[in-house]
Amino acid sequence: MTKTLKCISPVDGSVFAERTVASQKEAEAVIASAKTAQKEWAARPLEERIKLVMAGVAKIGEQNDEIVPELAKMMGRPVRYGGEFGGFNERASHMAKIAEDSLKPIIAEESDNFERRIEKEPHGVILVIAPWNYPYMTAINTVAPALIAGNAVILKHATQTLLVGERMASAFAEAGVPAEVFQNLFLDHDTTSHLIAGRNFGFVNFTGSVGGGRAMEIAAAGTFTGLGLELGGKDPGYVMDDADVEAAAETLIDGAMFNSGQCCCGIERIYVHSSKYDAFVKKAVEIVSGYKLGNPLDEKTTIGPMANVRFAELVRKQVADAVEQGAKPMIDASIFPEDDGGAYLAPQILVDVNHDMEVMREESFGPVVGIMKVESDEEAVRLMNDSHYGLTASLWTQDPARAAKLAAQIETGTVFMNRADYLDPALCWTGCKDTGRGGALSEIGYQNLTRPKSYHLKKA
Repeated sequence: MTKTLKCISPVDGSVFAERTVASQKEAEAVIASAKTAQKEWAARPLEERIKLVMAGVAKIGEQNDEIVPELAKMMGRPVRYGGEFGGFNERASHMAKIAEDSLKPIIAEESDNFERRIEKEPHGVILVIAPWNYPYMTAINTVAPALIAGNAVILKHATQTLLVGERMASAFAEAGVPAEVFQNLFLDHDTTSHLIAGRNFGFVNFTGSVGGGRAMEIAAAGTFTGLGLELGGKDPGYVMDDADVEAAAETLIDGAMFNSGQCCCGIERIYVHSSKYDAFVKKAVEIVSGYKLGNPLDEKTTIGPMANVRFAELVRKQVADAVEQGAKPMIDASIFPEDDGGAYLAPQILVDVNHDMEVMREESFGPVVGIMKVESDEEAVRLMNDSHYGLTASLWTQDPARAAKLAAQIETGTVFMNRADYLDPALCWTGCKDTGRGGALSEIGYQNLTRPKSYHLKKA
């Protein structure tokens, strides 16, 4: 029986797009064509690969007017924010800029007697499994450097953003990247696992849930296939006694609520020094109360529906459980009449929370944030580290030395000072604990997308 994938639009619950799932035999044929094409692609000069990849990036930019409303219909982000091309282009451009230095050989010796060097060779065919929340930016994190490094790429995108992989592969082919070198596949979970277990890929990069990451590790067990895993997050912010409260509230609350809270590095817990607590909470409530929940195709909408009803149901349950345990909701949900009990969900701020509550422990991935009062840096660090996750942390202070001291104690992949919810392509995007392993972007991103090969040449 033919299987299909359906993108259910959170805007109105209709089927927005539908595609047929590839069988394992069909997928293996696609991968075989990629393996053949990869050899010729890797043999091309680096400058040529960079030029073609950046031409593909530009083609996506040309489609932005079509992509923005398409994203709104697929996953609910308001059109007023203009899509993802800015970050998409920034990340690809940076990886193109550093490619020559990042991929050049490491020379140990060049003498009359010996040539000893380490080359950085492509893995071959890389599988990129991309999520729906930032479907273009998360995909390009791996797609661009993988292609530039000489790999072929198979992209499997999330069902919620079903058309993204198709658009990307088509745009890159139109720009001149050989069609077999970058291909999109519509796959179900079982076929994906079988393909990984069958040693079809030199490397797999997965961005998604912790459960999905475990499935990747199980599928790859015993194959020695390299894995890059960016999984869940419960990212904290800490507002110190010398912080600019206005700036901290504006940035941290935006980091908690933008994209309906559906951000890998979104702020999900905030700790505020007691001397700044009341002022911070007041400002946070003022900001959220000014949001406009509604149809993401309406330019006036500032917060759209969650991507799927089941995601909204999880957040509602976390909030209800926290309130039952004594948390106080600070946002009157009645000011958001568009909250329909389905995908449209009113944003919420909770105070009087603690770490016995699921909303402060487990990933929410929605428009809710808990705020706790703390009395010291030591208490804040202890609470920030009291988590299974470790993607980013945001510190707010006027003292860089103080921030650096605390940053060294925080168990996380990235520490920000006076900003949040941002990915700097010059720095490694990585996490620890249940957030996963490996690292994307930066020079380290190229290290993960290649393998070292040593040459020890003794001259006659």
